[in-house]
Amino acid sequence: MKPIEIAGTLSGALPWLKRFHGQIVVIKYGGHAMIDEELRRAFAEDVVFLKLAGIKPVIVHGGGPQINQMLDRLEVPTEFVEGRRVTTPEVMDVVRMVLVGQVQRELVSLINTQGPYAVGVSGEDAHLFTATTRSADLGLVGDITEVRPDFVHTLLDDDLIPVVSTVSGGPEGQSYNVNADTAAAALAVALGAVKLVVLTDVAGLYRDWPACEDFVHQISPDELRRMLPGLDSGMLPKMEACLQAVDNGVRRAHVVDGRIAHAVLVEVFTDSGIGTMVVEPVEAGI
Repeated sequence: MKPIEIAGTLSGALPWLKRFHGQIVVIKYGGHAMIDEELRRAFAEDVVFLKLAGIKPVIVHGGGPQINQMLDRLEVPTEFVEGRRVTTPEVMDVVRMVLVGQVQRELVSLINTQGPYAVGVSGEDAHLFTATTRSADLGLVGDITEVRPDFVHTLLDDDLIPVVSTVSGGPEGQSYNVNADTAAAALAVALGAVKLVVLTDVAGLYRDWPACEDFVHQISPDELRRMLPGLDSGMLPKMEACLQAVDNGVRRAHVVDGRIAHAVLVEVFTDSGIGTMVVEPVEAGI
């Protein structure tokens, strides 16, 4: 790009910088963006850019591929029901080890190559997330019943970037495997975030996949509610998370194609954005 083109791009971001300065943006990090090295570096750059631009990013990460690899290596059987991993006590040990001990540490280190800001947090730390059993058929898969966001607010006030693993505690000290999309939505609501961004491996929400490859750029909560029963198991938790967030005060929720480098910056700082945005009609013009 020529210098004048760079200047035009930067000036175009000014309205969004004004709008989101000092606001919390929760980003659910997962999918291909976690395993492709170029995308990993781009994501770390995006997160630190947001922070230095005066926005307060909070990262909630998944780790499905890494968990699968470790389960295969240890020859621990696993299965999925409606997009959620059946979690036996043995699987739970692996989930906790991988999410908190591997994925989180790698992500914290990656972000900190761009600046000393990231710090790792587990849902069990300071009772950030309290969960109970979602279904007996799913084992130690949990639904979040309480979020205590004060600890995360303290980290944000200290000019840090929280990186949250979703292993959560139960009322009797039991550990639970909580879906990262669901946890990101719950945390966004509890923090009073202005925006939830969910990275995924598709362009957005398709109206009639695979019959039609056109995806929805913007959708209201009511319309999304009507679509939910027909969604596949991979997209369902993500769109449920977006709906949960917007229904409970987050102004906008986005499903964004994490296979595109710097997708987070495109979503936050441009008029058109990318992916699918869930927004109340009254907020759409804001």
